[in-house]
Amino acid sequence: MDAVPTDVEDLVTRPSAPRPPRYEGRVLPRPDDELQDQGLGFDLTTLVGRRRVLRALGLGAVALGAAACGAGDTTTGDTTRGGTTAAGTTGAAPTGSSEIPDETAGPFPGDGSNGPDVLAESGIVRSDIRSSIGTGTGVAEGVPMILELAVVDIARGTVPFTGAAVYVWHCDRSGGYSLYSEGLEDENYLRGVQIADATGTVRFTSVFPACYPGRWPHVHFEVFPDGASITDAGNAVATSQVALPREVCEQVYARPGYERSAATLSRVGLESDSVFRDDGGASQLASVTGDVTGGYTVSLAVGVDPTTTPRAGGPGGGDGAPRGVPPSGGGPGG
Repeated sequence: MDAVPTDVEDLVTRPSAPRPPRYEGRVLPRPDDELQDQGLGFDLTTLVGRRRVLRALGLGAVALGAAACGAGDTTTGDTTRGGTTAAGTTGAAPTGSSEIPDETAGPFPGDGSNGPDVLAESGIVRSDIRSSIGTGTGVAEGVPMILELAVVDIARGTVPFTGAAVYVWHCDRSGGYSLYSEGLEDENYLRGVQIADATGTVRFTSVFPACYPGRWPHVHFEVFPDGASITDAGNAVATSQVALPREVCEQVYARPGYERSAATLSRVGLESDSVFRDDGGASQLASVTGDVTGGYTVSLAVGVDPTTTPRAGGPGGGDGAPRGVPPSGGGPGG
């Protein structure tokens, strides 16, 4: 009998190498770590893949939001949306047909432009931003708030900016900013990224922010052309802020935990705010539905022209002075 060639014999006797661990057919870049710790690139690929499947199945934005809370979303807690009755509606949101004003990112962006960089954290692409991710353990409390931003690409004829990445951040009900305020340096709650769906919409579950001295109640956001570009704050094509209506703020600030915000709100105004005073917040004033018991949905259409160079952004940008810095420690309502 002829001898079996050595190379064939090796194939017969040599044990096969173990297959590397996979998730949804993809090799895990960090095989010894948990699924939620595989890195930002892995999170983004997972999210985009789920969007394609949902689109193929014809599922709507609600299902999409639920899918986005899967791998990489470490937040906890219930989500409660308010009603949409006429009595619970306030404000008339801009249509997004014009470009949103460029505004300062303020002194607490957390995007790496002045130190802390939450955008490098695995799990930052998430819809529920009330909890810290990574090593943080804090959970923000307050009146529930759903933030919905409909991003429009006005350079392409006012069409939905599908695939744009939106990073949002704001203070907690005590006026403190995670990553920066005293006692919150190791927390990163109330910060998160979502990828715009086929309608250009991103949706975040959060809590209503405080009103701290020197600033009107607001939410910060940055728009990036896609998910891969969020690792560098310089890639943002728009940096702006959402203004919250006075009547809603008054209702929220009458609740426990917001006591000092009520007094602060009486001393500020949209017309005198360092950011919104140019037009009294007309192009950034959100429409709101819901009530103080069940929570509010805050909505704004955001017109973006990715072909222009942003005129503001950056920590303390705009006029160069970081205005409205919240006090250290607990801040208002602490």
